[in-house]
Amino acid sequence: MAATTQQHDVIVIGGGHNGLTTAAYLAKAGLTTLVLERRDVLGGATLTESPVPGYKFSVASYLVSLLRPQVIRELDLAKHGLQMAPSVGTYTPHWDGYLDRRTDHADTIREIRKWSHRDADNYDDFKQTVTDITRFIRPAIDMAAPDPYGDPKEWLDYAGLAKDFGHLPLRTKGALLDLITGSAYDFLSRWFEGEPLVATMSASGIIGTFLGIKSPGTGMVFLHHYFGEIDGSFREWALPQGGTGAVAAAIASAAQSFGATTRTDAPVKQVLLKGDRAVGVALESGEELYADTIVSAADAKHTFLDMLPTGSLPTDFETAIRNFKFRGSSAKVNFALDALPIFTAAPPGNGHLMGTVSISPSPDYMEKAYDDAKHGHPSKRPFLDMLIPTLTDPTMAPAGKHVATAFVQYAPHKLAPEHGGWDNIKEQFGDLVVDTISEFAPDFRDKIVGRQVMTPLDLERTIGLTEGNIFQGEILVQQMAFNRPVSGWARYKTPIRDYWLASSSAHPGGGIMAAPGRLAALEILKSKAQVGE
Repeated sequence: MAATTQQHDVIVIGGGHNGLTTAAYLAKAGLTTLVLERRDVLGGATLTESPVPGYKFSVASYLVSLLRPQVIRELDLAKHGLQMAPSVGTYTPHWDGYLDRRTDHADTIREIRKWSHRDADNYDDFKQTVTDITRFIRPAIDMAAPDPYGDPKEWLDYAGLAKDFGHLPLRTKGALLDLITGSAYDFLSRWFEGEPLVATMSASGIIGTFLGIKSPGTGMVFLHHYFGEIDGSFREWALPQGGTGAVAAAIASAAQSFGATTRTDAPVKQVLLKGDRAVGVALESGEELYADTIVSAADAKHTFLDMLPTGSLPTDFETAIRNFKFRGSSAKVNFALDALPIFTAAPPGNGHLMGTVSISPSPDYMEKAYDDAKHGHPSKRPFLDMLIPTLTDPTMAPAGKHVATAFVQYAPHKLAPEHGGWDNIKEQFGDLVVDTISEFAPDFRDKIVGRQVMTPLDLERTIGLTEGNIFQGEILVQQMAFNRPVSGWARYKTPIRDYWLASSSAHPGGGIMAAPGRLAALEILKSKAQVGE
């Protein structure tokens, strides 16, 4: 007979950054909270590990921008060890030179002017327009989405947003609507013409989504990435000291300081129901744990299709979850290096390597990469976003050595049959990434002392991301706000009483944001307060 225990008010399934965030807020409010993580380490996609001895890799995620300032402040993450250094720009190598955009405004304008005087003249206007849009939209990502079929009072929080929209300049309104409905490429092409600038900036519209830069819908993804801010500055990125695992570690520390308990090596097999109510979980070990509230920080597929007994959900809800689009398109390749690579076209010194290195030389290059993926093939010449974190955090490698991490797109989860599956072509794909970098840095190959290839299948099997989708569901207009994950169920509640969703499959979506975890916790606390009245 399985052991049964009830020692907690809340059980949280999943020890990624959202699950830990939910646990921290609930524990801070006085609820006894247990986090169950199936792996032997907390973090989920925010994970730092050492598959090459002596070298630390941010295995999946690699930069921080979207992490909500409220979470940093309310959980006092600095007290719990979170330190972040700013990423100082983006370097884009090109066959005819390079574009090196630094945080220094004057330097950036000079770099852009090398490629186009028009682009340099329009750059400030572009930045102001996008900043105005993000300032307008930002409140929506810090509040729960309204239920179009629920209590009309839920729309009151959005009344101010509607009023603010009316006050926006006509041009800003038009730009916002263009972003929501159109492509990142078309939006950017209204301001810019230089190949490396348009291509590199368009990349923000495809990350984590199975679309090309010219596909309608990528404007929405572009906007999602512009929500990020560091110290109040929009569209800024930072490198956590110790890799992205440091984010999860700080949140876990905060949760534990409030009294939350975390257990690793505790995979959940099934959520236990009593009638239409969740009452506990059964672990794969056979152990049963009971609580008044069960929260899933897993993605929508795992939450509803894998962990609930068959037939538990309303048919229309289950159908909607089965139609929720994941379509993984990304891979990650991490490198241990014995020295810094030398790019053929680059400014003197290593300053251009302090930020991201974007292999996105032209819009045609980016679109051809997508063309391969549409037919089930890894991109022959993929888009790469590469980072060398040891330039700001030398503790991630032995003295004098370096780590490079490459986010790769496109790597379709569903391969054409002739490839024989990802396990069959995994190392070949890693070689392709090396070839791509070496086209612009010929000595890169010779400086590799070890590597880790994470295909979409690896991201699915190891981290639990369905189809390897880094956002736990694509960032698409039809899958955002009150439609995420299902229309009528966007406020973290589910059709199962006392069973809640707190993952990136919920509003406002993916990235190292912690907003779904925070907002889910606030809705749970509100619900409990209403019951107690």
